[in-house]
Amino acid sequence: MRIAFISTSTIPSRTANSIQVMKVCNAFCGLGHQVMLWIPGSKPESGWSSFESLYGIHHDFPIRWLRSSRFLRRYDFALKAVAAGRRWGADLFYVWPLQAAALASKLNLPTVLEMHDRPRGWIGPSLFRWYLGGRGASRLLPITSALRDWLAESYKMDLVEPFTMISPMGVDMEQYENLPNPTEARRHLNLPEGFTAGYTGHLYPGRGLELLYQLALRNRDVQFLWVGGEKEAIEYWRERVKAEAVSNLCIQGFVPNEELPLLHAACDVLLMPYESKVSVSSGADTAAFASPMKVFEYLAAGRVILSSDLPVLLEILNSSNSVILPVNDAAAWDNALQEIRQDPSKRCALAQRARQDAHQYSWIERAKSSIQDL
Repeated sequence: MRIAFISTSTIPSRTANSIQVMKVCNAFCGLGHQVMLWIPGSKPESGWSSFESLYGIHHDFPIRWLRSSRFLRRYDFALKAVAAGRRWGADLFYVWPLQAAALASKLNLPTVLEMHDRPRGWIGPSLFRWYLGGRGASRLLPITSALRDWLAESYKMDLVEPFTMISPMGVDMEQYENLPNPTEARRHLNLPEGFTAGYTGHLYPGRGLELLYQLALRNRDVQFLWVGGEKEAIEYWRERVKAEAVSNLCIQGFVPNEELPLLHAACDVLLMPYESKVSVSSGADTAAFASPMKVFEYLAAGRVILSSDLPVLLEILNSSNSVILPVNDAAAWDNALQEIRQDPSKRCALAQRARQDAHQYSWIERAKSSIQDL
């Protein structure tokens, strides 16, 4: 099948939405589909080899950058991208922006719309209705049940299967095959030996960084590893660590996606202390509807997960594959960390179940189900 993908993500970029778009396209290539991706902007100087490392992908697919005006709020881009996909002879349009979804659906072009949040702005709701009302609307892919339920209630629609399918984020399971044990991984990465608690991801507000910092202060005999973040946030935390002489906290900074599995493997425990409000690169709060890729990477790593009890995270996590803890309760997190450290058998049971559960969330399985029977 020839599938035209349309996204407004910046590529290349370190943002989660950029990584997700490339992972999705890569998975469809892996299934044997012919893929073309259209995005706004200008073609970068860096070649495909840099994309493979940055995004942790291994299939080469064509990308077309289209010039567009921000003043036109990407409507010109949507028009150009849909027209280009039509000329290319796409059998299916797989899109993220509502503008492109509405246009393609109204033109009777088979269209799959993936949604990560509620329709925004004064025209977003209208675009969503136009998509649903068009003859090309083929499938709706909200990333969480919470988002599906909100859409169904707000728009007074029965968003049920097979038209609507919950499509959470995913993970490349092949990246997590044959990982070394924590001690071997730490040796390979030249990290200090000892029980290690890790966090990977951006350092935006709402990620529980203050709680993580308090855990490091309370547990000086545990090594803490933070991986990710942008320059300003990294510098802030490194300066703070230095000023307060927190010797057991290593802030690694950003690494390409392909390097994450070994860093996950170096940890005995992986931490996910999301707060009740969670910011993303756009500044929006996604706590109610998010499906963080971190969840699925942590599961695939086969390590114990300590996670906040946000309802949206509990669509994936439970007491058999992770330790669920109250938001912002440093004492509870501290107790849980100490308990799991002292109980190897519990660590092993949770880690094994996490790894087992991860298989159902591979990008490949996600791609299969997202267009099944279309």
